[in-house]
Amino acid sequence: MINFSYTIWILIIPIFMFLLLGLLGMKFKPIISGVLGTIGLGVVMLLSYYAAYQYFFQLPRIDDAYQQILAHNITWLNLSASLQIKMGVFIDPISVMMLVVVSTVSFMVHLYSIGYMKGEKGFQRFFAFLSLFTFSMLGLVVATNIFQMYIFWELVGVSSFLLIGFYYERPSAVAASKKAFIVTRFADLGFLVGILLLSYYTKSFDFLNITGPVGIEVTRNLTQTFLGMSVATWALLLIFMGGAGKSAMFPLHIWLPDAMEGPTPVSALIHAATMVVAGVFLVARLFPLYSFAAPDALTVIAYVGGFTSLFAAVIACTQFDIKRVLAFSTLSQIGYMMLALGVSGYGGEKGLGYMASMFHLFTHAMFKALLFLGAGSIIHAVHSNYMNEMGGLRKYLPITHLTFLIACLTIAGLFPLSGFWSKDEILAAAYEHNKLLFMVEYLVAGLTAFYMFRLYFRVFWNKEPHYHHKPHESPLVMTIPLMFLAIASIFAGFLPFSKMITSDRLPFESETNLMVAIPSVAIGLVGILIAFLLYKKDNVRVEKIVKGLGGVYTTIYNKFYIDEVYMFVTKKIIFNLISRPVAWFDRHVVDGFMNGIAGVTVLTSRKIKGAQSGQLQHYAFFFVLGAIAFALIFIYLWQ
Repeated sequence: MINFSYTIWILIIPIFMFLLLGLLGMKFKPIISGVLGTIGLGVVMLLSYYAAYQYFFQLPRIDDAYQQILAHNITWLNLSASLQIKMGVFIDPISVMMLVVVSTVSFMVHLYSIGYMKGEKGFQRFFAFLSLFTFSMLGLVVATNIFQMYIFWELVGVSSFLLIGFYYERPSAVAASKKAFIVTRFADLGFLVGILLLSYYTKSFDFLNITGPVGIEVTRNLTQTFLGMSVATWALLLIFMGGAGKSAMFPLHIWLPDAMEGPTPVSALIHAATMVVAGVFLVARLFPLYSFAAPDALTVIAYVGGFTSLFAAVIACTQFDIKRVLAFSTLSQIGYMMLALGVSGYGGEKGLGYMASMFHLFTHAMFKALLFLGAGSIIHAVHSNYMNEMGGLRKYLPITHLTFLIACLTIAGLFPLSGFWSKDEILAAAYEHNKLLFMVEYLVAGLTAFYMFRLYFRVFWNKEPHYHHKPHESPLVMTIPLMFLAIASIFAGFLPFSKMITSDRLPFESETNLMVAIPSVAIGLVGILIAFLLYKKDNVRVEKIVKGLGGVYTTIYNKFYIDEVYMFVTKKIIFNLISRPVAWFDRHVVDGFMNGIAGVTVLTSRKIKGAQSGQLQHYAFFFVLGAIAFALIFIYLWQ
C-alpha cells in the first residue's frame, strides 16, 4: 500500500510561506521574498506531481476503480456522538487533478510575478497573499468533509479580497474587492444552509459517508417537501448557490469583471484557473448525490451554465479592456463546465459529461492562465489595458505573440490543441442529453473564436498607434511561464482523461464524435474568419455594424445593465424602503426606549440622592421618623 502521508506538506509549505513572508518579509530584500515564495510553490508543485504519478500509475485499483484514500484525518470538533468536524487530506481522482492544476498555475504565477511586480510597493505582501490563496485553495480541494471545504472556501474568499484590493490606494480596486467579497458572501450563506440541511439528515459531514451508498440512500428517500421540491433538492440547490457565487454564474457574475482591478497575475491565478472553478469542483465532489437524489437540481445547473456561457460570450464581443474580455471569456467557459455536469449521468459512458467537465477544467486552467499572463505581458509593454491603444505588437513581442496565438487557437477549439478535445466531449455530452443546450453551445463556440481573435488581431495586427515608448518583450522570468503554459495548452488534450477522471472512478473508453467535432471546428473557423475580415486591418465595417445595431450594441456593451439593476435594487429599494425604516426604528424606538429607561433612572437617582447626603442630622431625622412609623404600625396592628 502506497503511503500518501507526505501530502500534508502540500498544505504546510504555503501556509508557512504566508507566515514567513507576512511577518518577516519586510526584513528581506523584495527579490528574496519573491524567490522564497516561488521555491516554496515549486516544491508544492513537485509533491503534487509525485502524488498524481503514484495515484494514477502505481496505486493498485480495487475492482478496477480508483481508490479513495484518507491520507490524514483528525477530529477537530465533536458536535455529537455521530457528528464531528474533521480536518484532513482526501486523495481521489478529482482532488489529485486539482492539486496538479492549482500548484502548476500558482507556481507559474509566482515565477511570472517576480518580473511583473518588480518595483511595486508591497512586493513582499503580494507574495504572502499569493501563498495564503494557494494554501486556501489546496485545503479546499483535499478536504475530507464538506465543513472543512466550507472553512477553506471562506479562506479563499478572504484571500481573493486581499489580492483584488492589493492596490488599496485606488478606489476602484477597493470597490472591486468589496464587491467580490459581498456578492460571494450572499452565495455562501446558501451554501452554509445547504450544508446544515444535508448534514442534519445524513448525520455526517464526511464526503465518504454522504456520497457513499448509505448517504445517497438516506438523501434519496427523504419525503419532506417544500414548495413542491424535496428537501434533498433544496439542500443541493443551496449548495450549488455557493458554487454559483464562487464560479460567478448568472446572476451572481457581477463581481468577476470588476475583479480585474487586481494585478494581472492575480487575474490568472484566481479568476482564470483556480478560484472560479471551485464551484465546478464542489458540484463534482457531490455529484453522486446530485445524480441520484436531486436530478432536478442537475437540470437547473445545466440551464444556468448554458445561459451563462452564452450571456458572457455575447458581452465579451463588445469589450475593449483586454482583461475584461478574458474575464467574460472565463464566465463563458465555466458555464461550459457547469452545463457538462448538468447533462451528465452517473457511471461509464453515461458519465461523459462529468468527465468532460473535469477535462475542460484542466485544459482551461492552462490556456486561460496563458491568456491572462500574456495579457500581463502586453500591458507591461504598452502600459494600457485597452486594445484601441494597441496594434502591431507582433513585431515587438515575438514570444508573447506566439504563445498568445496558441492560447487563442486552443480556446477556439481547433484541432489538435487541448481545447478541441475537452470542448468536443462537452458538446458530445450535450448532444446526447439536451439538443437545445447543444445548439446554444455551438453558437458559443463560434462567438468564443470570434471575440478571442477580435482581441488577437486588434492587439498584434491592425493599425499601430503612436507608442510613447517603444514596446519590448518581457524578461525571461515572465516568458518562461508563457512558454510552459503554451506547451501544456498544446498537449494537455492528449491525456487519457476518460481512463483517469470519471463519475464512478471506473475507466471507460471515450471516442471523438466526428459528427459533433467537425461542425464545431468549422464554426470556430468561421468565427476566426469574421474576426480576420473585421479587425486585421482598420476599416469602416466595424463602425457601420455598431451604428446599425444601435441600442442593442449599447445594451450589450453595458453588460445588459445588470450592474445598474443591482444598484437600483440595492440603493432605491433595499436601502430606502427597508434599511432606512429599520434604521429609523432602531434609532428612535429601540434606542429611544433604552434612552428613556436611562433618563428615568437618572431622574429618580437625582430625587433620592439627598437621602445619602452624609449629614448626621438628616440620618437622625429619618431614623426617628422611621421609628415613629413602626411604632404606629405596631400599635395599630396590636389593637
